[in-house]
Amino acid sequence: MNKIKLNKTRESNVSGYSKSFPTTFKYAKNDILIDDKDKEYLDFFSGAGALNYGHNNDILKEAIVNFLKSDAPVHCLDMDSVIKLNFLNKITEVILKPRGFDYKIQFPSPSGTNAVEAAIKLARKVTKRKKIVAFTHSFHGMTATSLAISGSQEMRHQDIPSQDIIFQPFDGFLGENTNTIEYISKMIATNGSGNQLPAAIILETIQAEGGIKVANEKWLQELQHFANENGILLIVDDIQVGCGRTGNFFSFERAGITPDIVLLSKSISGFGLPLSLVLMKPELDIWKPGEHNGTFRANNLSLCGATKALDYWEDETFSNNVKAKGEFIEKALKKIHENSENVLDVRGLGMIWGIEFVSGEMAKKVSKTLFEQGMIIETCGNMGQVIKLLPPLTITKSNLTKGLEKLQSVIHQVREEEILTY
Repeated sequence: MNKIKLNKTRESNVSGYSKSFPTTFKYAKNDILIDDKDKEYLDFFSGAGALNYGHNNDILKEAIVNFLKSDAPVHCLDMDSVIKLNFLNKITEVILKPRGFDYKIQFPSPSGTNAVEAAIKLARKVTKRKKIVAFTHSFHGMTATSLAISGSQEMRHQDIPSQDIIFQPFDGFLGENTNTIEYISKMIATNGSGNQLPAAIILETIQAEGGIKVANEKWLQELQHFANENGILLIVDDIQVGCGRTGNFFSFERAGITPDIVLLSKSISGFGLPLSLVLMKPELDIWKPGEHNGTFRANNLSLCGATKALDYWEDETFSNNVKAKGEFIEKALKKIHENSENVLDVRGLGMIWGIEFVSGEMAKKVSKTLFEQGMIIETCGNMGQVIKLLPPLTITKSNLTKGLEKLQSVIHQVREEEILTY
């Protein structure tokens, strides 16, 4: 097939990943991408976490194709449809009830950032307070409020209206021996701190864009206790690390906590189609009809994929498989850490892991070299110093092994090039 010619002057400069991975993709299957020059790439990126079940998953694709052939309504705003009711019933029976959760479900506009916007708006409406506690190195999206509560995007805050945000140190930010919950408690709930009691605390239990920062289970439990004691709503943004990425469906299950509000998007549709959810405790659902809406909320094609994807969670098989692959990744990365002086740390959980390098330049070089050698992997962290491993949860064991071996080889290669340059 001839290379496709694109008019690159037509698309806005804002396009980002096309510059990080400069090629034109034409084919995708599970953990493999192929470009218009027939070059094959191993995918350790998964659409930034939107493709937990891989590209063009056959099981999900069959359900979606059959749905389209049936002439069922694809778009009907938030009017009731058979597929919407099927999804609500299935997520209740397969996900919520077994975990003891009684959340009501809101369909905001289909992007993750709109779920964040809806949750913050609701928290302020419920508590009649304005302040929001967010964390260092956090990332919650690129619309106004979502960006304002993203600590990792502080340089962009000047582009948005002022917001009532109180940034606090995430677990480990002040060092391993400092309990930041004590600090947060004093700064938020002590007279004389200068801070008003907030409406909500929003966090990612694993900060993905922030450099794969994993919150300790005890820290999460203490944070919920603090929030409950002070009438502050706890919002968990599970948009990137939910839907099985950590081995459990929700990333916070390991800590045994029950957030007041949970946000899902990215892989909730199963097939990479746009969908987002706001899960809230029933007593928080004080919305008036249509008070927060969007043209493409509850998109039926996305809900078809989402409903079928829940089949993976009907027993423990898939979850256990993800956890086993996570342990395999951890073992391989620890070996890389031991054998490279340029790797400062490896950290993660399940199938999201980060390799922190001595500099952002080195991480970028590793990502670029891997792309040249047929592997898609991105960087993250406040200085771009972390390589983020985000392969599909369905990746084959052979391709997972191949990718980890390629990663180890390129890290060694970049180190050798550095020595020769020096």
